[in-house]
Amino acid sequence: MTEVVFDNRRWAKGRPALSILTPFKGDDPTPLLAALARETGDCELVMLDDGTGDADLAARVEIAIAALPFPARFVRLAKNEGRSRGRNRLVGHARAGHYLFLDSDMLPDTPTFITDWLALIARENPAVAFGGFSLDQAPPNRDHALHRAMAGQSDCLPATERALMPEKIFTSNLLVRADVFAAESFDEGFAGWGWEDVEWGMRVAHRWPILHVENTATHLGLDTAKTLADKYEQSTRNFARVVASHHAAISRYPSYKVARVLKRAPLRALWRPLLKAYALTEAAPLKTRAFALRLYRAALYAEAV
Repeated sequence: MTEVVFDNRRWAKGRPALSILTPFKGDDPTPLLAALARETGDCELVMLDDGTGDADLAARVEIAIAALPFPARFVRLAKNEGRSRGRNRLVGHARAGHYLFLDSDMLPDTPTFITDWLALIARENPAVAFGGFSLDQAPPNRDHALHRAMAGQSDCLPATERALMPEKIFTSNLLVRADVFAAESFDEGFAGWGWEDVEWGMRVAHRWPILHVENTATHLGLDTAKTLADKYEQSTRNFARVVASHHAAISRYPSYKVARVLKRAPLRALWRPLLKAYALTEAAPLKTRAFALRLYRAALYAEAV
């Protein structure tokens, strides 16, 4: 696919220690760019517009890229390539020995976010490290209350807890050494939303240690309940792909275990929509809505186990 590439005036400088790799589609990444602009260090940024098709947004991003105090490249695609292929494309532009996959809807939680990643690289040269994410800076919008409750319970975990399942990582804030990625890139057979990052972690964990550290960024891109349910529906095929290739690993996950139980339940096609309808009912208690949405996801995944 044809790329349109814009480099800031610092791009021609020498090879950095860290390449920050950020794709976006539809999101406005300029708040992240503003936060990164306040840091200094031996890094570069490669940002990919994966087919957004918004000329005004692209112009604002280009202005922000030009102003960054370190080398930066902005790559634009006319058509969306998807989460795995887009990230693999970003690596093709990277020049550093480590890559930091950082989603466009993230915001560093400390003013030394990049400095701390660089210190870890200098100190330990890790194969893979996941910094975790938080909701510390995410505004408490009512429309996002369900996603906030679910993410706060299952995703925003301290490093000690994340390390119990080291392969369960997300590309929202993920450090990868270049030689590791050269051996194991993202599987472009995944389509739509979900599981391509965890599947990558499962493959990598067989060959290299995955370090979990406390260097979080806030996930600003919380979804409405309907959008979250739609994403779960999209992810069923990807979940089936993981079950087929990593059965031993995925069988330890609660989503798999509950799906196996629900597979034996009769009349799923009748009661599964009721779970979704309850989860989308804003007047219902938040905890029970979250429970209903998790059950709905497991009922979807029951078709794949």
